[in-house]
Amino acid sequence: MERTQRHKRKGSGKKFPRAAAAGLAFAAAGIAVCAALFWIKRDSREIPEELLVRYVDLIGKQEYEKMYEMTDPENSGYKDQQAFIQRNSAIYEGIEIADIQVEILENDRKKDEGTDTVAYRMSFDTAAGNLHFENEMRFSDTEEGYKILWHDGLIFPELTSEDKVRIESDPALRGKILDRYDRMLAGPGTASSVGLVPGKLEDRETAFRQLSELLDMDKETIQNCLDAAWVKEDSFVPIKTIPKVSELDLMALEPEEQVLAEKARQDALLAVPGVMISDVEVRSYPFGAAAGHLTGYVGNVTAEDLEEHPGEGYNENSVIGRSGLEGLFEKELKGRDGCSIYIESGDGSKKSVLANLPVQNGQDIRLTIDAQLQDALYQQFREDPGCSAAMDPYSGEVLALVSTPSFDSNDFILGLSDARWNALNEDERKPLLNRFRQTWCPGSTFKPIIAAIGLKTGALDWQEDFGNVGLSWQKDASWGDYFVTTLHAYEPVTMENALIYSDNIYFAKAALKIGADALEQELDAMGFGEQMPFEIVMPPSQYSNTEQIESEIQLADSGYGQGQILVNPLHLAGLYTAFCNGGNAVKPWLVYENEAGGADADADRGNEAGAGAEIWLPQIFSAETAAQVLEGMKKVVNNPEGTGFAARREDVVLAGKTGTAEIKASVEDTNGTEIGWFAVFTAEKEAENPLLIVSMVENVKEIGGSGYVVNKDKNALETYWGSGQ
Repeated sequence: MERTQRHKRKGSGKKFPRAAAAGLAFAAAGIAVCAALFWIKRDSREIPEELLVRYVDLIGKQEYEKMYEMTDPENSGYKDQQAFIQRNSAIYEGIEIADIQVEILENDRKKDEGTDTVAYRMSFDTAAGNLHFENEMRFSDTEEGYKILWHDGLIFPELTSEDKVRIESDPALRGKILDRYDRMLAGPGTASSVGLVPGKLEDRETAFRQLSELLDMDKETIQNCLDAAWVKEDSFVPIKTIPKVSELDLMALEPEEQVLAEKARQDALLAVPGVMISDVEVRSYPFGAAAGHLTGYVGNVTAEDLEEHPGEGYNENSVIGRSGLEGLFEKELKGRDGCSIYIESGDGSKKSVLANLPVQNGQDIRLTIDAQLQDALYQQFREDPGCSAAMDPYSGEVLALVSTPSFDSNDFILGLSDARWNALNEDERKPLLNRFRQTWCPGSTFKPIIAAIGLKTGALDWQEDFGNVGLSWQKDASWGDYFVTTLHAYEPVTMENALIYSDNIYFAKAALKIGADALEQELDAMGFGEQMPFEIVMPPSQYSNTEQIESEIQLADSGYGQGQILVNPLHLAGLYTAFCNGGNAVKPWLVYENEAGGADADADRGNEAGAGAEIWLPQIFSAETAAQVLEGMKKVVNNPEGTGFAARREDVVLAGKTGTAEIKASVEDTNGTEIGWFAVFTAEKEAENPLLIVSMVENVKEIGGSGYVVNKDKNALETYWGSGQ
């Protein structure tokens, strides 16, 4: 008859099943012991089965001294308590034993010349998975009670005193982050590790001073590296990781200044006696700052990380995603380290494998991103506080997400100096701020949305002439000193011309005709106030700070994207896809799927939405309305009077809308800034490499308004598509 005892590592209570005749039973205080147990246990001493269970419980609690006290040292493998503790702690803690369970196998224990033997089955979790075995524990019957006759085989049956328990780890390779064409955005790379060999240092003070200047490090930090307990005179002691100088880069006809400067620095380092430079594998980000906010970066695991992620396979040598996609897809990218626990014989040979957990490398994440477009947009706007979101307007594949100015993720891998970290944080352009994950006042890029809502609700007519009222207008005297202003006078004042000339007055009147209730209802249907469905969390867009439009002036300002309208750039891009897809807004998506078309297949342009597209917001306006507004947006780019005419191309029909949003503290404020926008997209489904870009620059007041953004996007498109002439 078998009896089972289960308990957890941290001292869970003992729980034996009820025994029949001659069985075991543990009773709480005040409860009589059954007669069968009394027959076995004729005095107050613990019986061997009880001792075995208590001993196993102490293993889980790491109370090795108490374990030793249960043994009979004179007749055991270890007479010395310290040697016993060292042997047991090294093995049990080294293999990370947990969740121990023990099961008594025989009811009738064996007796032989003053000793009792109890058979049992033991199992527990380790760093290499679950391990279980059957074993026997022998006890001597002494005047003090039963004592364990301890030997190494009680740890593992095959283990002898000459053997060692070894643990081998096989670190998992972190998955790569790839663009749609398998170009690496994050993955394995090589850097240079600068280190010192203490025994070769000639003048420490001079060497430390030179290294401090060349590596931008404190001398105390260098000394602390050399003071580590493991360091010997011939040890290579890593001090800092720096960029590797590529021979190919040096062989270029005109090597970049940065490459030459780095080569000069490394030559100066090698001139210091005792300094060595060796290759080291690191996480690498080939597109650097161009994709910094998108990819994010990894960092070494801290003690806090280990506390927050128990049992997830992290150790002190692990890295963990700190931001961006590295953090978002940490679970998929990290993989699982392999581990093997085995017994090594005294001669160094592998005696037996106790447990083996195969390595599971991290999963590669392939994105819809086109790294070439990502880089093209970054290069254009790299000095401007702003952002760009690009997508295929028919399939919903997100092709670029850029925030500028940016940071180079490689700097975080190599280690930022305090000076560099402070510079990033104190830079008034806020390079650490991810702008494509914010909401912004959209200005006139919101006018096509208002036009479509007006047509859908019947409040507006495509052909209606609102009449030329000049460059300034107010509804009536109730508005006091407040007037809506615009930049161009034109006739007739129809919706199409209002889009071409970006007329604020027309769209202020349009919003008043639509009405606050209807406008709020339509914007709610377009996802305002809600989390948009996308892998990266984006803040919800809004039409009011108070969840409703409070006044006529706020309503009028909302008509041309001012007031309290705030929109996330990717949300705005998603709404613009409705003009390409018969009034259906397609869902933006980031993680690439082969069956969805993209790089491996041509999208099916015969449907209302492209291959792989998932409708996010169905029929937010009719196909007829979408077509009418699209015609106006084509003329914004292709009519010489259009505000986006500078982006016109000969090879592809583009449509779009410019926007300038005033950001000021009050109506009287004359020192406010102006946010510049340009949204541009291929207007025909048959276009090769269809594209929609929404770009924003925070302050364009003194540099040409939205026209500045138009020219930047034009240059990016030329880099991406060619000149088109």
